[in-house]
Amino acid sequence: MIVGTALLALGLVLIVEGLVYALAPSLVEEMLEALRQIPPEARRLMGLLALVLGLLLVWVAKLLGA
Repeated sequence: MIVGTALLALGLVLIVEGLVYALAPSLVEEMLEALRQIPPEARRLMGLLALVLGLLLVWVAKLLGA
């Protein structure tokens, strides 16, 4: 069950990532340029916050029976 959930999560991430690159490749380039302007420490903090939010969302989904 854990492997299936992990594959589902990975598949959903790839769908969203693929849509962004397929529908708005120039926007991706602009976002990358904007990220280059942010100091590494701030990017690290943003990554850690995204990680925590992702873990919370997975935990809530599991509580709801996903």
